[in-house]
Parts: sequence; structure tokens; C-alpha cells
Amino acid sequence: MHELYVYYYFFRNFIGPPNNSISNPFFKPDYIMFRQAEDISSILLEAISEAVVIVDNHQKIAQVNTAAECIFGYEKDELISKDLNVLLPSNYHKILSAHFKEFFKIGTRTRITDSKNIFGIKKDGDIIELDIELIPFSIYNKTFVMALISDITEQKEIEKKLMIKSRALESATNGIIITDTFKHGNPVIYCNTAYQNLTGYGPDEILNHSCKFLQGTKDDKETIEKLKKAIENGESCRAILQNYKKDGTLFWNELFIMPITDNDGLVTNFIGIHQDITERKQEEDERQHLSTIFDRSLNEIHVFDAKTLKFINVNYGAQRNLGYTMKELANMTPIDITPYKNETEFREVVDVLLKKNVEKLEVESVHQRKDETTYPVETHLQLSNLGDRQVFVAIILDITERKNYTAKLERIVEERTQQLKEVLDKEIEVNQLKTKFLAQLSHEFKTPLSAILTSALLLSKYQMTEQQDKRDKHIKTITEKAHILNNILNGFLSIEKFESGKLSYRYTYFKMSKIIDEVIFNARMLLKEGQQIKYTEKSEELSLYQDEKIIELILSNLIHNAIKYSPENSNIYLDIDQNDQITTFKIRDTGIGIPKKDQNNIFERYYRAENVINTEGTGIGLNIVKNHLEHLDGSIYFESEEQQGSTFTVSIPNTAKQ
Repeated sequence: MHELYVYYYFFRNFIGPPNNSISNPFFKPDYIMFRQAEDISSILLEAISEAVVIVDNHQKIAQVNTAAECIFGYEKDELISKDLNVLLPSNYHKILSAHFKEFFKIGTRTRITDSKNIFGIKKDGDIIELDIELIPFSIYNKTFVMALISDITEQKEIEKKLMIKSRALESATNGIIITDTFKHGNPVIYCNTAYQNLTGYGPDEILNHSCKFLQGTKDDKETIEKLKKAIENGESCRAILQNYKKDGTLFWNELFIMPITDNDGLVTNFIGIHQDITERKQEEDERQHLSTIFDRSLNEIHVFDAKTLKFINVNYGAQRNLGYTMKELANMTPIDITPYKNETEFREVVDVLLKKNVEKLEVESVHQRKDETTYPVETHLQLSNLGDRQVFVAIILDITERKNYTAKLERIVEERTQQLKEVLDKEIEVNQLKTKFLAQLSHEFKTPLSAILTSALLLSKYQMTEQQDKRDKHIKTITEKAHILNNILNGFLSIEKFESGKLSYRYTYFKMSKIIDEVIFNARMLLKEGQQIKYTEKSEELSLYQDEKIIELILSNLIHNAIKYSPENSNIYLDIDQNDQITTFKIRDTGIGIPKKDQNNIFERYYRAENVINTEGTGIGLNIVKNHLEHLDGSIYFESEEQQGSTFTVSIPNTAKQ
């Protein structure tokens, strides 16, 4: 600290001791004496790199340099003449005061930090750890102390972290070494106690030596080469080696190496973590041997959890037999491949094992493969433990060959019986539909006929000219009801032609406008109060080569349904679009819609949705439309939501196939 001695020399030789008499006119307080020499002293103080705080024997601050201002966060004027305690935490005031008194008595240069930890307090309240060296000197017959102060907070924190890391390395159960890549052979420069215990070598035999001393004749050359390349490339690597301890004992060593780099990214060291996995390796070999036996068995072997019943392991023979992968089976239970109806029924069978009533259970059942084929099996089931959980182990024999012809015949008879039952159920369902249909049909004929007869009767009574509006009303009723009857009869004629195979089509070119006008004209007679039909005006430009009457029948049926199932004062929309190949019709309404549960059956003959049972209809209209479209290479689909309406979309080729 040569700059210190320059400063000290200045005070000793240039300022000189004054007369200390109180009456001396040159006598001034200590801090004033320092200010008189401010110019020269400031230059010398600022030349010192450490923080300098000069105090008198009353522990008053006489002078500080810029470094001290930086460390403590004060301006110089805020410290001059202040008590030294302003720079110390309150719990250090008494300790440091006693230390200063002792120091003034001894009067020799001292480093306080050598004997204890010293802390300071900054202006903002932050506590910092300090290194302080005290140097006494006298001027004007006054004794002062120059404190050279360094902020060692960061240094102490680094030391603390290093100490923690060092202790952590020493307390680790795995063997840890650190090598130096800058030295020839990448020798070991650190090893913890666990590494010494693992290998049997002492520090003198390990440090400054290459860790190759653990290698022997049985080491895998490929693994050694992999480690070598990782070190050359500065990369992490994991390897399992057969190494030798000092006494010659062979052990399996699981080694992880990781590079340590400097700020420039240069690899300076490698950390190696060693773990003796000999027991684990032996257990793995035993498990592998048992696993090989398990997988190669021709019989099926299933292991599944006693609580969840989910498969834990299934051997290759079972996977091949069932057609499932292990990944698929991991989300399944025995119930998924056996005839048990549910989990309760299955647990009733295996409950005797859980209650320890029996040690083994033999059950004959049927397994179902992924492709839904089945085969008879004989299952030998036992309860076992896998770690801390109970599992069932099932050894399963395929007994297909053991089953005799009678059993096979019984299965066939059972299957045929089931099929016949399904056919019978279907026939009963059809008959019920027909019965309902005939009852509905009777009602459908009676209602319009009654209306026609009533209107005809009343019509004859209105003979006066001024009663023309009443005659018109009944003529409209007769026309509407006759039109309904005509549609019903046309529907039945279509069904008869479908079933007899006598259906034929007459294809001609025609303008779409002609069909639309006819359909709209007829439909207007059926409109409810306030209903309107809105349709595409561009139909004049469009034409088709199809059966004109069938297209009219299809559109009429869909428009009539829209009118029938929509409320008064609502709109029915007919949109038409045509490209080079296909013409598309969309009939949209805002009516009662089709319930979701009825939507799959809506095109079946005689079927009617539950929300239209009390509305006139036969349940054959949509069936006829669908059948005609299928014969004409067209299609129909719909979107519907109850109480929101329906949209039926019909697509048909522009040109019919001859």
C-alpha cells in the first residue's frame, strides 16, 4: 500500500505539529485542520483505490475520499464531523467503539477483519460486509486513525456459495470428480469422499492422474470411444462401463460427464458423476431373462391391477392372439375382451381370490379379438403382488381344438337364433309401422273427403250473386283437399312402382322456371295465413335434362312439408344453384324442426317424427323423394333443429344418365 505511506508522509512532514495551547490563535478543530490542507490531501486521498475514512480519537470523521462516498452512498459533506457510527449497523456500535479504544492504546497497524466479520451500513440502509485495516498517525500532536475499507460483500457471497457447493459435493452419495482439460491427459483435480469409497483409491492415487485407471479388459470399446468423442467435442455424455476397483472387484459404473465453460465458451473442466449400479444391473439382467420367458410363451399371460382391472403387462403371445398392441391394452381391462356384461359381474367371479377363499381360479370363457372374432379359453387366475400393489396374473390356454362339434353347433344355433330374433323384431316393428300407417291413412282420406263433402253441400246453398265469396271459399277448400288426396294417391302409385320394379322415367329438356312456377302455384293454395314463399329469380336461365314430373314431385313434396310444419306469418325459402354438372335446391323453413332422436329414421317409409303425430301426413313423402333421387343419381340431406326449422338440400345431375 505505497500510496498510503505517501499520504502518511505528507501529514508527518509538511503539516507539522502546532502548539496545542488553547490560547494559540492557530489552534482549530481537527476537521478544520484537515480542510486547511484540502488541496494537497484530496489529491493524495483520491490516489488511493480503497475507501479511506480518517477519524480522530473521539471517533469523529475527519476526512473521506471518493471511494468511500461510492461504497457508503454519502456525499463527503454529509460525513465530515459525523460520528463513525453513522457507517455501522447499530448492533456493531459498542463492539467497534471498544475495539477503537483498544486500538488507540496499542497504536499499531491492525486488520480488524482478520479476527471478526465487520459489517457497514449504506445511506440507503443496505448492510454490506467490510474488510477494514486501521493505521494510526499523528499530526499537530493529535492522533488519528486512517481506515482503509473494502466492500467484500460480493466476495463473501461467492465464498459462501463455493463453501456450500463444496460441502454439497462432499456430502453427495455419488462419486464426483473434476478434471482439468488444459492439462495433459485431462487429469483429476478434485474427487469427493464418495468417489474414494467407490473406487477404493486414496486422494494421492487419484489427483493429478487420468481416470483411466478404473478401466480394464472388459470395457466396451464403443462406449469408451463415445466418451472420448464427447470430451473432444466438449459435450455431455452418459455411459455405462465395466470398471475395476483398487482391489480388482468388477463393478458396473454409470458415468455422467458434463463440460464446464468459461465466459468465452471455452471448456476448462469436466465434471464426472459416478454411480455403482452393479445390483441394479444384475436385477435388470434377471428381469430381462424372466421377461424373455414371459414374452416367448405360446400361452397368453395377462397381468392386470386388482383395483382398476387395467392391464399392466400382456405377453407377445396374447398380443398376437388378440390383435391388440400393448399400448392399446394398457387402456383396457379383461371385461373388454371377455363376455362379462360389466365390472360388477366380473368382480363377483374374482372376489374369491381377494378374500383368500381359494389360491387359484379356473374359468372357461370366450375371448374376443380386435377384429371381433372369438375363441374359447381356459383361464388360470391367481392373486399376486407387484411392488406395493395387488395384481391378478392370468395364464390363458386357447382351447379351440378341445371344444367338440356339439359345442360349435350350439354356438351356431345360438347365433342363428339371435339373428332370427332380430329379423322377427324387425318384422314386428314393420308391422307396427304398417298398422299405424293404415290408421293414419284412414284418417288422411276421411278428413279431406269429409271437407269436400261438407263444402259441396254448403256450396249448393249459396246461389245468390252476393254470396260469391262464400262459394269461392268452399271451392278453394274442395280444390285443396282434392289436391291432398291426389298427392296421397300419387305417393302410393310411386311406392307400388318401386316395389314392382315397373318404375320408368321420361327424360326431356325443360326450363327450371316452368317447374318452379308450377310448384309455387300449387303450393300457394296450401299457404297458411301470412305465409310467403321466397325463391330464386334466376331460374329463367336454368334448364335440366331430367324427368320433369319427378322433379316437380320432389320439390312439391318438400315445399308442402315446409308449409305444413311452419307457423303462420312465416317465410319458406327456395334457393336454386347450378354449376356445369349439378343443380342444387335448398328448401328452408323456420318451423317446428325435427327432433334429434328422430333424424336418423326420417327417410324410412311410414316413419313420422314424434312432434308431428297430430299433424296430417302419411310418412311416405320423404321416403318417395329419397328413392327417386337415388334412381336419378341424386342425393338429399338435411339440417334441422327443433323449434328452429329445417333445411333440405337436394342435388341432382343436370343431365340424366340414359
